[in-house]
This record gives sequence, C-alpha cells and structure tokens, in this order.
Amino acid sequence: MKIPREAQFIVSELERRGFEAYVVGGCVRDLLLEREPEDWDVTTNAKPEEIQQVFPHNFYENRFFTVTVLTGSENPKLKEIEVTTYRAEFRYTDRRRPEEVRYAKTIQEDLSRRDFTVNAMALKLKSQASNSKPQRKSKSVLIDPFGGQEDLKGKVIRAVGDPQERFSEDALRMMRAARIATALEFQIEQKTKQAIQENASLLKEISRERIRDEFIKIIMSKNASAGIAVLRELGLLRFILPELEEGYGVAQNKHHIYTVWEHNLRTLQYAADKSWNLEIRLASLLHDVAKPRVKQGDGPDSTFYNHEIVGANMAGNILASLKFPKKEIEKISKLIRYHMFYYNVDEVTESSVRRLIRKMGLGDMKDLLCVRMADRIGSGVPKAEPYKLRHWQYLIEKVSQDPLSPKMLKANGKDIMEILQITPGPKVGWILEILLGEVLDDPKRNEQDFLVARIKELGIMGDERLRELAKGSKQEVEKLETQRDEITKQKYWVR
Repeated sequence: MKIPREAQFIVSELERRGFEAYVVGGCVRDLLLEREPEDWDVTTNAKPEEIQQVFPHNFYENRFFTVTVLTGSENPKLKEIEVTTYRAEFRYTDRRRPEEVRYAKTIQEDLSRRDFTVNAMALKLKSQASNSKPQRKSKSVLIDPFGGQEDLKGKVIRAVGDPQERFSEDALRMMRAARIATALEFQIEQKTKQAIQENASLLKEISRERIRDEFIKIIMSKNASAGIAVLRELGLLRFILPELEEGYGVAQNKHHIYTVWEHNLRTLQYAADKSWNLEIRLASLLHDVAKPRVKQGDGPDSTFYNHEIVGANMAGNILASLKFPKKEIEKISKLIRYHMFYYNVDEVTESSVRRLIRKMGLGDMKDLLCVRMADRIGSGVPKAEPYKLRHWQYLIEKVSQDPLSPKMLKANGKDIMEILQITPGPKVGWILEILLGEVLDDPKRNEQDFLVARIKELGIMGDERLRELAKGSKQEVEKLETQRDEITKQKYWVR
C-alpha cells in the first residue's frame, strides 16, 4: 500500500517519541479497497497535550481528544490530519454525543467503540528504511479484531459488537450505514439492518443539522437514488423527509410510465450521473414532491394541477426544517416553481423568455434547464435535450446578449452636442451611428480620445455625407447582428 508521506511522518514522529501510533478508520478501509481516501486519521496512546508537543502546528478545540495537525502539505486532503488519543466513549444519554469520554488503554479497546467493522481497522506502519525518515512505501500490519477485512471481501456493512447498542449510542450511525453501503455498493448485514429498522425513530433525537449533513453526503454520492431507496427500506426516510415517501406507489397519468416515487429517484439519479451541483440534485429529487397531495382523479387522465407551485412551498419548508441556508432554499424553491416552463418553438416568444429570466435570474437559468432535462430522463424519454429545449436555450442567450446600440459607446449625444456646440437634431444620431459602426469594427476605438477626435472630424462634414455614412454604418450593424444570431443558432443546432 502507498501511504502518503504526511501520514507516515506523523506516525514515525510519535513512535520516535516512544508512543504507539496507527493509521485508522475509513482511510484503512479505502486502502484495502484500493480507493483513494478522502482524509487520513491517526490514533495513538499519546495524550492530546503530548501530541501538541510533538507537532507544534496544530489546533485542539474539542473534548474528544482529537488534535488536528497542520502538515503544510500542498494536497488539500493532507493539509490537516486528525490525531486522536485512544478513547472509549460511554454514557450516551441523548443518542447524539457521549456524555463522557475516557482514555482507552489499547488499540483494540479504541477500535471496539467504532461504528462498523469495515471502519474498525488500523494499520501499524513499518518503514522500509533503516533511518527515521518516512518513505512512500511501507510494509504494514493490519489490526483487525472484528473481521472488517472479511466483511470488505463479502461487501457487507456490519455493526461492531451489538448493533442495538451501537445505534442507541449514536442514532446517526443508522444513516451512516445507509451512506457507506450506498457509496461502496455493499449490503447491510441482516442483524444490523434489523436493528436499524427497529430503532429508526431514534433519529428524532438527532439534531436536524447532523441529519442534513449525512443526507447531503448521500445526495452527492454517485449512487444517490440508491441511497434514498435504502433510507426508505430501512425506515429512516420517514424521519428525514416523509413528504418524499408520500409518492411511493402513487401512479401518474398517461404522460408517465413510472410512479411519483420512481420518477423522483430517476430524476435525481440523472443529475447525479451528470455530476451536477447540490441545488440541482435537491430540486430534481423534490420537483414533484407535491404530486401526491394535489392529485385529482385516477388512471391515465389524472391531473396534478399547480404541483410546481405547491411543491416549491413544500420544498422550502422541508429544507428549512433541515436547516439549509436561506439562499439555497430560495434557489431550490425557484427551480421547482419554474421547472414546468413552456417551450414550444412556435409559441414561445422572446418577451416570455425575458419574463422568466427576470423571475429566475440569468445566473440560474442553466440550472433550471438541468432540472428540466433530468425531469425528462426521469420520465423515461430517450433525449434529455430535444430540439425544443435547444431552441429555448438559443432564445435565452439571444435575449441576454447586449444589443448592438450606441449605448455601448463611451460617448453619448450630450457629449456630441457639447463638443460641436450644436442643438439636438438628426446630426447627433447620424454621428452616433457612424461611431458605433467604427467601434464594432475595431473595439479599441471605444476610447475617449479617439471618440472626441472623430466627433470633431465628423462635425465639419455636410449633412448629406453624414447621412450616407450613417446609413452604411447601420447596415453593417444589422449585418453583424445577423451574423451573431447565426453563431448563436449554430451553438444550439437550431434553424
């Protein structure tokens, strides 16, 4: 295994000072699976104050014996490495955090308080070098008292010891089991699964912020829809997002081949497959959350009138209950509110597109399009981006482009009148048209010195000559506008 120099250095320095030290937890699991760890953790029998003496560049702001060592690494994943004293947690009274934490004496005792067997392994590093300098490659001894390596081979998530105790200590571990199983594409061992189903209601005692953070990790995983399905199977979803579960088994109409539940998950998964951002993924998951509540009738002609409006309000309340930031809530609610935008090519006008841009904001129009594409794929259609949607994108870009007009100039009619000492009249307009054509031909000319000099030159010309030049300039501007429009059309493959 290749252990990064930063982790090796921490372990070797602690051992050099006479302490035990191990690489531990999720990074060991990922190494055994030949996956790149997201972070690195070290455990040791050194007390926090002793760790701080060994590594002066650190911070220690918790009561769980964890010192964060600042390594100075250029790798973001290795800039900070958490070093934790062996610990044994006990007296969980609120299903969240241990009321008391005490030092453990051995690495085996430390591993016994961890959540799942695949996370309860440690590596004893042995440097190949004869000196104390850490090397990239190490011979390591695996400490695995609970069969984590076998569970990795069997693709199983199993609680350490009694699963009832593990989940009563910290109920968030139940969500973590779903997340890890989803990320690794593992199965949850039967006793562990049963314990989660029996204790699912304990999630009510967990802070909504902690639930939100675990939920986000599932939403942002590559198998996001599978993660949501696992939460429902385990009985956890009703304590996280019960409104979403209302769509389970709810049939739609002739325009859909999937139930509301299946459609929402397929829509989310397309967003995950495209690696889109959190706001798009949440809007994709919740875009039809209101359908079970607004459904009228049954069979192929059932309706869901105003589900986007009701859904936007529901999503706002859901996300607020999970303590999402206000700005994210507003954006996701808008994406849901307007995800049903109309886009028939022969009927959509530029003015209607401008109105939608004013409501959504130009910066969020791309995300709105992503939600609509995910919605289409989630409905079972073969194309995410048909001609009609490409034409709609063309219109958005067209109406968003700055018009080619004299307003682009760093001089205006008032400047012309002051320089030439003339009153308002057609001459001012002709000069502006001429200047616009020349600046479009060479943007470097749009500077005060050039424009003032050119205004003076044009000012001594006769009206007939100015009118002729202005006409020619106007034709050139119209030609440029046509060319720009053709380029935009080609960008979206529209006619």
